Amino acid sequence: MTLLTGLIYPLFIFGIAKIAFPDKSAGSFIEINGNIIGSNLIAQKFDSSIYFQPRPSSIDYQPMPSGASNYGPTSQMLKNISDSLRKAYVKKNMLPDNTNVPLDAIFSSGSGIDPHISPENANLQAGRIIIERKFDFNKKKQLLDLIYKLTENPQFGFLGEPRINVLVLNLELDKL
Repeated sequence: MTLLTGLIYPLFIFGIAKIAFPDKSAGSFIEINGNIIGSNLIAQKFDSSIYFQPRPSSIDYQPMPSGASNYGPTSQMLKNISDSLRKAYVKKNMLPDNTNVPLDAIFSSGSGIDPHISPENANLQAGRIIIERKFDFNKKKQLLDLIYKLTENPQFGFLGEPRINVLVLNLELDKL
């Protein structure tokens, strides 16, 4: 049983993954000029205000070990953290205090390293980026078109929500 479940089965599954999903099984790395700059599967921290920000991370974007904060919905600590993150998001993006902030802007994902944000989150951050990068009307339109173009539909058309990979979006943003 040890040989079957500890060696044969994992090697079998690994082989199927390498054949069926070669990019994903290898980490979905993104390379530029031969240098690996990230992965499509793991969020990265972007400190500069000229870039889109990923959703908050309870583990500061460190993939080992990944995990959530484990605060429950009635936790006062969760409320304090989310209120603080909401205020910071509104201030950083120069939004009115009564702005309806998307949940992915103030709550981390279960793994703490989800690489996606919602289109609503991206559109709210776009105003800040337009100002910080001093975009004219044409660049502003290109940025909004880019957000639309990079929006991924729910998996199989019904699993999950529309989303945008932040690393891919920021790489394309630099090309504008």
